[in-house]
Amino acid sequence: MTLAVAGVASLAIVMIAAGIATSGSGSGIDARLERYASAGESKRALKTGQGGLQDLIAQSATLARLNKVVEQRDFGANLARELARADVKLKPSEYLAIWAATTVGTPLVFALLSIVLPALRSPLALLAGALLGFMLPRMWLGRRKAGRLNAFNKNLPDTITLIANGLRAGSSFLQAIELVVRESRPPISTEFGRVIREVNLGLAFEQALENMVRRVKSDDLELMATAISIQHTVGGNLAEILDSIAFTIRERVRIKGEIRTLTAQQRMSGYVVGFLPVALAGFIFLLAPKFFEPMFANPPGILGLPAGLIILFVGAIMMFIGFMLIRKIVDIEV
Repeated sequence: MTLAVAGVASLAIVMIAAGIATSGSGSGIDARLERYASAGESKRALKTGQGGLQDLIAQSATLARLNKVVEQRDFGANLARELARADVKLKPSEYLAIWAATTVGTPLVFALLSIVLPALRSPLALLAGALLGFMLPRMWLGRRKAGRLNAFNKNLPDTITLIANGLRAGSSFLQAIELVVRESRPPISTEFGRVIREVNLGLAFEQALENMVRRVKSDDLELMATAISIQHTVGGNLAEILDSIAFTIRERVRIKGEIRTLTAQQRMSGYVVGFLPVALAGFIFLLAPKFFEPMFANPPGILGLPAGLIILFVGAIMMFIGFMLIRKIVDIEV
């Protein structure tokens, strides 16, 4: 009974954490500017009765104190930057709370599932569940950040061309960016919209552009920002400069696409080498838990440990090395 209650509680924590992830509010200077400069979405949500428990959790005094402590540390600032790059509207303390909930909750979910699958009662399975729960938030954040960056880079050449056309039509640079905000879709419109709001609130344009480069962390965007800063200093035809940059970025995106197509088989081989043995071992462990018992028998032993455990450890290291080598080979810089 106690185990069931703990499992239900862990599931509730994970669900609440997911709710915060989808409806929480950001932190730092950018978030405060967002509250004053953006449309009142939070007010509309409150009027329609949405938010509720999630808003109360997001405004929890405990999380507020934890966030104040976290933001004073270097890792808290780095985490806030990572959340901004992934466009996750969470405070660092809220993300850490989700991280802790998944780390604790996943083994408890495994313990609940052990009623149906007795193999999950093993301490090794619970340890694997804790490791999985620890890795899931980082994997999710990394995939979200990479997907957003890829979408940004893919649409950046058209955005630069749109800015150049706006300049040729007689618009100022800020008016051209406002055109981009109106005509583009996220994440392009989101990031350039933040630039406009920061400038309207009194921040220098160069500083607002640097903030966007720091949030997005795109080499192509940094090239564009550097060219604009140089043009503002020494002068020149900015429209022609932007056309040249757009052509360069388009060619880079095209070459990257060709390389990704040519290396697709090799990348898939890396995934097979790295994950197929682990998945197969897990499947066998669930169907026949006693199949691996001879691997943990001692004797035979090596350095006082079961020989089978040493073999599994060495095999896992070799598979990891093979996976990383394949990733390194197919990772071609353009």
